[in-house]
Amino acid sequence: MTISSSHITGLVLAGGRGSRMGGTDKGLQNFHGVPLALHALMRLQMQTGAALVNANRNLAAYESFGVPVWPDASQEFGGPLSGFLAGLEQCETPYLVTVPCDSPLFPLDMVERLADALERDDADIAVVQAPEVDETTGQTALRAQPVFCLMHTSLLESLVAFTQGGGRKIDAWTAQHRVVLVPFDAPGDDPRAFCNANTLAELRALEAQPAPAAPATHAP
Repeated sequence: MTISSSHITGLVLAGGRGSRMGGTDKGLQNFHGVPLALHALMRLQMQTGAALVNANRNLAAYESFGVPVWPDASQEFGGPLSGFLAGLEQCETPYLVTVPCDSPLFPLDMVERLADALERDDADIAVVQAPEVDETTGQTALRAQPVFCLMHTSLLESLVAFTQGGGRKIDAWTAQHRVVLVPFDAPGDDPRAFCNANTLAELRALEAQPAPAAPATHAP
């Protein structure tokens, strides 16, 4: 890619309530003996020049990962856009890429592919499009995964205006800008790459599958 990784800051979104996981802090649940959010952070650090974590509780635990930790400005568990906003306010590079804390298997070439598409299409935002099985029909189709996205940090003003106006839905905000969807269904792409663990049962099921290559070189 021509956008240098040093110009991209990675943000792990760990600021949710974890309501479907019994209210526990999802990012601190272990996956193969390592907190979920730390798995996400290590995979992201392999692809970016800097990294941040967005969290709203247990801040000392997240700070032990060795990167800056920033809570939502609102302190109201405002959802992913509040995390985006915290990241954009603290980002010191031209681009910010976001990942949720509960998807520990996202690809190690994800940022590169998003950056290539962003530049190729002269877009403001590049969003992952991943295979997802429809629970009703059993059919697999590509679906946008907007919490995995790369954006220009110049979008801060737009996001501030959107959230101050009461907006909370990612899709409604991204629709105001030039978006490129980036499919991750090429031969060799892991269909589980963007699986997330919303419940403890889903986490254990994900853990029971063959472990991914461990990005241990970036452990703090």
